[in-house]
Amino acid sequence: MDSITQAVLGAALQGTVLGRLQGRRSLIYGAALGTVPDLDVVIRYADPVSQMTYHRGFSHSIFVLTGLALLLAWLVNRLGRTRWPDKGYTLPRLFLAFWLVLVTHPILDAFTVYGTQLFWPLPFTPLSWAAVFIIDPVYTVPLLVAVIYAAFKGLQGRAIRFLSLALLFSTAYLGFGLAGRMAAEQRLQAVLDAQGIVVTEVRAVPMAFNSLVWRVLAKTPDGDYYEGISSVFDREAPEMQRLPLNLDAAKALRGSALLQRLRWFTDDWLRYDQIGNALVVTDLRMGIPGNYTFRFNMAQRDSQGNWIVDRPSIWRGAGAGSMFSSADLALIWRRILDQRTPLPLATWTSKYLGQASEAGR
Repeated sequence: MDSITQAVLGAALQGTVLGRLQGRRSLIYGAALGTVPDLDVVIRYADPVSQMTYHRGFSHSIFVLTGLALLLAWLVNRLGRTRWPDKGYTLPRLFLAFWLVLVTHPILDAFTVYGTQLFWPLPFTPLSWAAVFIIDPVYTVPLLVAVIYAAFKGLQGRAIRFLSLALLFSTAYLGFGLAGRMAAEQRLQAVLDAQGIVVTEVRAVPMAFNSLVWRVLAKTPDGDYYEGISSVFDREAPEMQRLPLNLDAAKALRGSALLQRLRWFTDDWLRYDQIGNALVVTDLRMGIPGNYTFRFNMAQRDSQGNWIVDRPSIWRGAGAGSMFSSADLALIWRRILDQRTPLPLATWTSKYLGQASEAGR
C-alpha cells in the first residue's frame, strides 16, 4: 500500500496498544515505525527489473520484522526501567505493539497485487492476494480520521475505541475485497465454461482506487489469455477480449536470469511484444487493459536481425503514472454501476499496445 496508508495504520495500532502509556506520541512513533519496511526503496539496483523484484523482500519478511520488534521492545523496556520507571512499560506489551505495527505493513502489502516476499529468505512466490488496489481511500480514510481524532482529543477511552473500530472496519474491508476477487473470477470462469473455452489459470485484480470493478485474466493452454471486466453489480456477462501472450518471442531471452526472476516474481503473468527493434516484457497484473504499469525493454535486434539481450530499461510510457489518465479513470468508475456502457478494451489495447485484439462477450 501507499506510504500514507502504512503510516496511519501504524499510528492506529500503536495508539491502540500503547496510547495510554505514550499519549499522542504513540501516534507519531507508530506512523514512523509503520513505514520502516519501505526503507528498502533507498537501495538502488542496476536495472528496473531488479529494483521491482527485490523491493518488498528482506525488509518485508515476517522473520526479520519479528526479530526487529523483539530488539526494539527490549531496548525500550530497558530504557523504560531506568529513565521512565513510572510509565508502566512491560516487555510483552511493547513487543506486541512493535510487532503489530511492523508485521501488518507487509501483510497489508500482500493484499495488493504487487507481490510481497512475506517469508523471505524462503523461495516462495511472492504473495499477491489482490484484494485491494495499492491506493484505496475506503481503506485509508477511516483510519486517517480516527488518528486525527485521537491526535486532537488525546489517547483516552473514546479515542482508543474509535481507533479500534477503524482497525476493525479496515480489516473487514480486506475481507470484502477477497470475496469480491473470488466472485469476479467465478463470473468470468462461468462465461468461459458456457462458451466451451478451456483455461488453465484465472485471477482477478482490482482496478484503480476501488474494490468494486475488477480486471480478470485467464490463460489458455495454447498461449493466449482472456482479459475481462467484472463489477460486483453486474447482471450480464462481462466484456472481454482474447489476446496473445506471444510466448515464442520469449525464446530470444532464453537463459536470462532476470527474465526467470521476473517470471517467479509475477507468477509468470507476462506477455512479450516485439515493438520495432525492441523486445518488451509486460507484467499483466497491474494497470488497465493495454496500459500496464510494469513494462521492460529487455532485448534489442541488431543489424543482422539477431536479438541481443541487454540490461533492462523501463519501456516508454510505462510506470506508476501510466494508469492515471483522467478520461480512462472516469470510464472505469462509471463502469462500477453502468454495465450498459462497457469499457473500450479493444480501443485501449490498440492505443496503448499498438495492436488489435480479438474482442468478444
